Amino acid sequence: MSDGQTTFTKERQEVETVVIRFVGDSGDGMQLTGTQFTAASALAGNDIGTLPDFPAEIRAPAGTLAGVSGFQLNFSRSEIFTPGDHPDVLVAMNPAALKSNLEDLPTGGMLILDQEAFNEQNLKKAGYAANPLTDGSLDRYRVFAVDITRLTTLALKDSGLSNKQVLRCKNFFTLGLMAWLYHRPIEPILAFLAERFGKNAALLDANTRAFKAGLFFGETSDLFTMQYEVPPATIAPGTYRNVTGNSALCIGLIAAAERAGLPLFLGSYPITPASDILHDLSGHKEHDVVTFQAEDEIAGVGAALGAAFGGALAVTTTSGPGIDLKSETIGLAVKTELPLIICDIQRGGPSTGLPTKTEQADLLAALYGRHGEAPAVVLAACSPADCFGTAIEAARIAIKYMTPVYLLSDGYLANGAEPWLLPKIDDLPDFRVEFRTDPSGYYPYLRDAETLSRPWVVPGTPGLEHRIGGLESEYLTGNISYAPANHEQMVRLRAKKIAGIAREIPPTKIIGAESGKVLVVGWGSTYGSITAAVRSLHRDGLSVSQVHLRHLNPLPPDLGDVLRRFEHVLVPEMNMGHLSRVLRAEYLIDAIGFNKIQGRPFKVEEIVTRVKKLVEEEA
Repeated sequence: MSDGQTTFTKERQEVETVVIRFVGDSGDGMQLTGTQFTAASALAGNDIGTLPDFPAEIRAPAGTLAGVSGFQLNFSRSEIFTPGDHPDVLVAMNPAALKSNLEDLPTGGMLILDQEAFNEQNLKKAGYAANPLTDGSLDRYRVFAVDITRLTTLALKDSGLSNKQVLRCKNFFTLGLMAWLYHRPIEPILAFLAERFGKNAALLDANTRAFKAGLFFGETSDLFTMQYEVPPATIAPGTYRNVTGNSALCIGLIAAAERAGLPLFLGSYPITPASDILHDLSGHKEHDVVTFQAEDEIAGVGAALGAAFGGALAVTTTSGPGIDLKSETIGLAVKTELPLIICDIQRGGPSTGLPTKTEQADLLAALYGRHGEAPAVVLAACSPADCFGTAIEAARIAIKYMTPVYLLSDGYLANGAEPWLLPKIDDLPDFRVEFRTDPSGYYPYLRDAETLSRPWVVPGTPGLEHRIGGLESEYLTGNISYAPANHEQMVRLRAKKIAGIAREIPPTKIIGAESGKVLVVGWGSTYGSITAAVRSLHRDGLSVSQVHLRHLNPLPPDLGDVLRRFEHVLVPEMNMGHLSRVLRAEYLIDAIGFNKIQGRPFKVEEIVTRVKKLVEEEA
């Protein structure tokens, strides 16, 4: 074995798809391990899907169930849509990690454990009465108890590092072992180590040695008699990069600002799982990006709305609790008719709820969660890479129609990763802004005949000085008006403007037959699970079709006709039935809700089982 390639001395087996879950204490580096294994798999040419799982506590007591952190990766030679229903391999660094994840490992699954961690103290913290390594409770799995702690310590015995620093290298021993087991390219991992620890020679040497020790252990130990390899996937030609939903969203916002010819302004307050957007955009000042970390959610959206008034592409990012606080200012954006993008990266609620877990329970808040008649556009991204395109569409609509736009993502998309085929710049829509500068015939609420949008004027433009605010405005002039008929006119005009956006929504795409027994309708991050489930059902010979919605307000104009072509409409959602309620109200159809509120995405098998049950009930 060398740094550049592996010389095989053990039998190697090709496999189609592998799902690995790395779990350990929040200080064990499982997120970093999973991320680097993912990067190596992407560079090996596999299709990938990931699901990081963070504890809610910033630093729970070591070895406890509350502190378990996990990272699941699905890598395959064929196209995949989810991080996998169940792990084929569970790598558990301590008893708490094992106990909180073992139920997801199928019988016969591979279980790799850090043997030294299963001591009396850690077993007690995890609530074990007996050691599972010796009591027979793990007999239905393929168990590999590896001396990870001891072997890492031996590899670094002359490193000069403290014992605590040495133990922090265990994750790279584990990464080395797993890279050997699944024949991952090691060059990108070594390059990462050089970049990450290049300024500290001792740490670079220690982590590199730990990583290589894991590689060599896999190659020389009698514990593992087989290596596995997932060949590259067949994918469309082009340049790819690995993106999370939050990083794709940032790139989309920057690209949208470039295409609009505007500076990008983000006014935001840190909140899980949206904070990475603020962190990421703050590092792109070279693209005329300004980020403002406000003192609270209200100040963040207020600053963003002020930036929109001043002529910037304005964005505010948050999660559910922040939407509650921002709602009054979003209503002001509706009333003043200014373009504002509200990125809601949803999480489990209510209140603080499950801040690090995923949910889709903000849809009704986005649709209706403002006082008065305050309609706003609502879009939803369906995958990590789709956050890029949805950001551009949100910006285009906000600018063209002078309106706030909600962009719904969630924790699953935000932190999950997948390969993204980089688009060509010339293929992106061009919606360059031309501010009004001609004072002739100008009124603040003079409307475009087609879009009903009002003109966008940079404050201080000679001859176009104007005033807008929260009090109702007189038609055309923008002067304050309490006239009953004027208020109704303005309310109806704002609603008509939003409804008119429907004419730009593309025809609804149906995957499967154009009509039939069952149509599965989804939105947002359920796309991957639904798509994989529908493909599985097609292989079983069932007549099932799929529709996935990006535009949630207004809805596609042909949606009602599509829904009525099917005998049953099933709506899987990670909430108590938000979209199913909307479809029932709008189209008077019997939309059947299939609801999961566990802080976890749908498993493919859950949707497959529910559709089959629906068909059986009819029979």
